[in-house]
Amino acid sequence: MGLLDDKVVLVNGGSQGVGAAVARAAVREGAVVAVTGRRPEPGEALVAELTAAGGTAVFVRADLADAEQAKDAVAQVVTAYGRVDCLVNSAGLTSRGTLLDTTPELFDQHIAVNLKGPFFAMQAAVADMVRREAPGTIVNVITSSAHGGQPFLAPYVAAKAGLAGLTRNAAHAHRWDRIRINGLNIGWTATEGEDATQRAFHGAGDDWREQAAARLPMGKLGQPDEIADFVVLLLSDRSGVVTGSVIDWDQNVLGGLD
Repeated sequence: MGLLDDKVVLVNGGSQGVGAAVARAAVREGAVVAVTGRRPEPGEALVAELTAAGGTAVFVRADLADAEQAKDAVAQVVTAYGRVDCLVNSAGLTSRGTLLDTTPELFDQHIAVNLKGPFFAMQAAVADMVRREAPGTIVNVITSSAHGGQPFLAPYVAAKAGLAGLTRNAAHAHRWDRIRINGLNIGWTATEGEDATQRAFHGAGDDWREQAAARLPMGKLGQPDEIADFVVLLLSDRSGVVTGSVIDWDQNVLGGLD
């Protein structure tokens, strides 16, 4: 459909999982895409895949836990392509910790990746948009756990709930700049990162996806490509004037009780 024709899209945490799916969907819809990640191998492999399919893509190595690297990634894309039209913050840290056993070091890691990195990436991208007096769009991939979450996700919930509040705050602050900023509270999703987390922290076996799907209302985990299509819609002009919305993209209903 060409929803993102001629747009420059930066996807943070874009080398795998939901971010990689967003990168694929954005290229399919006509965008020039830059993806960031800490490890060059999956990022460069994704860029090679997108380029081979006829798209324009570049990998920018960056650790989003470092605010300066988060800002520099935006600067590199602006240098290469002249602007950033759309930003997606999809990097995330999901290591476990409860209120009682979370160390200050683990807490700081979650804040750095899940909140501080997106904050300063948004700062740099919005500054570019304001400088050019141009409209833009941002989507923050958050989590349905930001509403409260499981006890073993305490630092993750704290950081992601902060990102939900930041999404609304920044959207309000820059609505007159025609910069639309929205968030997506995704539920349990089938990604490479989730597979590693289930195996490392919950002793999951090879069939954990099937077992999990059987316990869910729709009979399946969230799918990255489906989430990506929704993100692309929010990035595009087809989402109209929507800004400051944090949308629950999940099969469990907040407040619903059995």
